[in-house]
Amino acid sequence: MFPPSSGGVSSRIFLYLGGALREISIFVDESGGQDGHSKYYVLTLVFHDQSFSLEEHLIRHRKGLADRNLDEVPFHAGPIMTGHDDFEYMDFETRKSHLTLFFISVQKLPITYQTFLYKRKEVGGSTQLATKMKRDIITLLFDNLEFFQSYDKVKIYYDNGQEIVAHALRGAVEYALSKESVLFRKTNAADFMLAQAADMLCTLELTAEKYRNKEATRTDIKMFGNAHAFKNNYMKAIKRKRLS
Repeated sequence: MFPPSSGGVSSRIFLYLGGALREISIFVDESGGQDGHSKYYVLTLVFHDQSFSLEEHLIRHRKGLADRNLDEVPFHAGPIMTGHDDFEYMDFETRKSHLTLFFISVQKLPITYQTFLYKRKEVGGSTQLATKMKRDIITLLFDNLEFFQSYDKVKIYYDNGQEIVAHALRGAVEYALSKESVLFRKTNAADFMLAQAADMLCTLELTAEKYRNKEATRTDIKMFGNAHAFKNNYMKAIKRKRLS
């Protein structure tokens, strides 16, 4: 589920000129597809200072799975909601238990995050969307420039699932930060707890927008309850993790 050596699980401190080399990881997830069929497009960035170990969090999460007699499978919000892929054979209550436990684990992780949400009709086609994403990421980096420049290395983990995200991300980061300090890593979300956390946060922010606009699906309501319950049980907690 989460290999011990994966960058999103355990932290490493490297010696650099007699001191610690400070590193920050950025895990990326998106929702909405680049084909334009979805009403919304959502991009989430999860930030983790690698001096804060994730090992205890991983151990605690695995224990939670064992205590609840749940299979150790990677978290993936879409299949959990719909009962597909690794969760196809699970009943609804089991899938909800997976989601609830992972949500509890995410709340305790030493991370922050930022989500950008776009309405398709307002941003136009893929080219305009990529331009908007790049501009928003640059603004985020410049607004927190002192914070990001305090790190010697910035490691960005993305599965390169959508070209417009990869292009916008690389363009923005290399524009705002020193190219020498930035490393891009292609990753499989199944191998990284923080990539899965990005998936959950991305899904929750999209779901929040749907509740705000009275567009929640029956699946949303079955999993999260009504708008009031969703706000109190989920959004109040994760808002504390937002970078800004």
